[in-house]
Formats: sequence, C-alpha cells, structure tokens
Amino acid sequence: MELFDEGLHSGVNLALNVEKVIYREKTDLQDLMIFENSQFGRVMSLDGAVQTTEKDEFIYHEMFVHVPVLAHGKVSRALIIGGGDGGAARQLMKHKNIAVTMVDIDRTVVELSKKYMPSVSGGAFDNPRLDLVIADGCKFVRETDEKWDVIIIDSTDPHGPGEVLYTQEFYTDCKSCLLSGGIIITQNGVPFVQESELKTSYDRLGSLFKDVSFYLAAIPSYVGGVMAYGWATDDMDHRKVSVSKLAERYMEADIVTDYYTPEVHLAAFALPLHIQKMLTRED
Repeated sequence: MELFDEGLHSGVNLALNVEKVIYREKTDLQDLMIFENSQFGRVMSLDGAVQTTEKDEFIYHEMFVHVPVLAHGKVSRALIIGGGDGGAARQLMKHKNIAVTMVDIDRTVVELSKKYMPSVSGGAFDNPRLDLVIADGCKFVRETDEKWDVIIIDSTDPHGPGEVLYTQEFYTDCKSCLLSGGIIITQNGVPFVQESELKTSYDRLGSLFKDVSFYLAAIPSYVGGVMAYGWATDDMDHRKVSVSKLAERYMEADIVTDYYTPEVHLAAFALPLHIQKMLTRED
C-alpha cells in the first residue's frame, strides 16, 4: 500500500495510508492529489501537504466562519480569499442573509472539490448568494472598490504561491476592504511548529488594527498540535461578546454545527502561556 508522507515541517511528518488514489495531477507548478484514507475519508493534498479531508474539515471551517460572524453579529457581506474546496463558503451559506464573494486563483481546485469531495462544499457553489471570482486574491483586494464585514483568508501555508497572502501589503489592502467594525480572520498554521509565522502575522496585523489576537482549534490532520486563526479588527468589543449573547445569536441564526458552540468560541481565545510568549518575544 502506498504511503502519503507529509514533510511540511522539518523533522515532523504525517504519514497516511493511501487506500486508493482518486485523482492526481503532477505538473511543473504543483502536485495535486486526492486519495482515500480509512481514518480521514478523502484527502486533498497540494505539493505534499494536506489541504483538507472529508472527516475533519468541519472543525477547520466551522471555526473559521462562525467565530467572526457570530462575534460581529450583523454580517451581511463576507469575502473569502482562497478556500477553493468550498468548505468556508458552505459554512457561510448556513447564515441566511449573508452575500459571499469568494476569490480563488485556481479553478482546478474548485472543480476537483466539487467533483471528488462534494460534501465539503455541500452545494455552496450553486448557491445564488455566492459570487465566485477566479483571480489573484492580492490583486483583487488591491483593485476592488467593494467592502465587506468579514474577510476570511483561507490560504495555504506561507510557502510558494501562498506566501503573498501573509505580507504587510496584502493585510493593508484587506483592511481597506473592510466595512466599519469589520473583522479579518487568517489561517495561521500550527504555533508549535510554525512559531515565526505566528509572530510575523501578529506584528504585521498589529501595526494595522487595534485588536489583534489568535484563537485555537485542534484539527487532527494538521500535525503538530492546535492550529491558530489570526483575528484582527478595530472594534474592541467583538472579542468580548458574552457567552449568553453568542448563544442568542447562534439560536437566532438557526445553524447546525458539529464543533462550534458559543462556549467553544469563547474558550478558543484563551491562549496557553507558551503561545502568549511567542507573540511578545523580542526577535
């Protein structure tokens, strides 16, 4: 049996049995593979790194979406940068009154996800409230005149094509696309093995926003411990919404979740001391 051996982090590997290769395209630009695994269901990998799996994507995408949406409380427009698998779009579509713009550079990822991992997007690409734009996310936020309440940066790790989505310039352009009281959420990797990336994002976002922090979720297919989501806004109250108010908004939204709860939402912002030290450490 073939073994998928992810070596994303130096000295730390995730090994998955490949029960069956569903799709593979290896070009000069990228190596994209979708395969079956007994524990995770179908797995999509890009250049040897797991992007999403059928079995645990709900944790990643629920926390990506419902934390900012329910913390904000009045989201009517959301922008996703990346997110070609459609998971973030699917979670946003659970909120009945949100119009979503999704900008992804690679139509192939979108089409393959629809074909081979349809449960991840759950029909989101067919929803009239979703405006799918195939374009460079950096260029899009630099040139658009539109604004959004929440911007979700569902990027790959900061290597290769994904690197530009972690720059000061990109974050600055994203801020210019936010409506008053808006929130930016970023994918910030696993702090235990990606400390420098966490600190870099913290410093760059911190120079632009009044309230910058991270919240955490444990996602089994992302090796190395809990994963961090970056949080940036100029509204200091969004992170202080009470559990009772979050519960009220959750009930009003009438959404079904498998990981997210108002209690988990609030607890996710409680950072372990070693991560707090990463953020305040002088280089």
